[in-house]
Amino acid sequence: MALELPKDKWSGSVQEVVIGATAADGGTRTAAVTVGGETTMPFVHFEAETPNRPVLALEIKDFRPNDWSTLLLDVWGEATNDPGAWAKAAEEAGADLLLLSLSLTDPEGNPNTPEAAVKAAKAVLEGSGLPLMVYGPGQAEVDNELLVPVANACQGERIVLGICEDKNYRTLVATAMANGHLVVGRAPMDVNLSKQLNILIKDAGLPLDRVLMDPTTGALGYGIEYGFSVMERLRLAALRGDAMTQSPMSVNVGFETWKTKESKVGDDVPETWGDWEERAISWETITAITLIEAGADIVILRHPESLKRVRAAIDNLITAPELS
Repeated sequence: MALELPKDKWSGSVQEVVIGATAADGGTRTAAVTVGGETTMPFVHFEAETPNRPVLALEIKDFRPNDWSTLLLDVWGEATNDPGAWAKAAEEAGADLLLLSLSLTDPEGNPNTPEAAVKAAKAVLEGSGLPLMVYGPGQAEVDNELLVPVANACQGERIVLGICEDKNYRTLVATAMANGHLVVGRAPMDVNLSKQLNILIKDAGLPLDRVLMDPTTGALGYGIEYGFSVMERLRLAALRGDAMTQSPMSVNVGFETWKTKESKVGDDVPETWGDWEERAISWETITAITLIEAGADIVILRHPESLKRVRAAIDNLITAPELS
């Protein structure tokens, strides 16, 4: 007798969001990416197909990031000196999407300027045809100062601006609305706070098909269990019909994993930790795959080998045979 698998019936779905604008849509991107659209939990093929694969982004910086691991600086080489060249290298490495992360200061330690931020963003758009996300350095006032002129300069490209938080969401939402862009909102690892931020963004006038959600997470061994739980509960709420939790989720895995001791340190560690480079890449890869299985639609990485391995894992998950 054939085994009949029990299937959940969901009343809700994840909002589809399109990032990037091609020439047909008034932009210059060679392709756009669509995320979201799920009607069941990740990779539950016997309930519903995965409408849009998880998207893999690579993070690049406006200036050579001297606080990054030498493993990363070595693998990207001279490209780290030019955001346009770095964007091209990231596209050649197989990225679906680019994140330009703006620095707080320039290499001499002077405060970053709107002019430098715009120059970097334009260099990335010229260096690669991939859709673009642009994040500020993480201080609300500075983010506003840098991201508003970037949004103006990239009008029509349908880029993602981040990070929207409760301190600065009004400014970023306003400039996104004025220039046809999207935003990503980040709340500190809490279902209700993520939902509340989406409500604030929507009430400010931005439709939910232009909103991504960053629920915040930890790396492998650093709170990933709680982050996984929050993401899973957000996805369950979305499928149950809660419109304010139905935004696709984006997580910055590279930022989280490359600041852990296991990834940063190559000397004076136990011999059982093994090869430093392999360990660091594995830390980023395993964190990414775990969060994809929790519902992440966009995963931001830093190492090209991690991207290759995560893509292979997604291929296996997407093509897994249906249970019968």
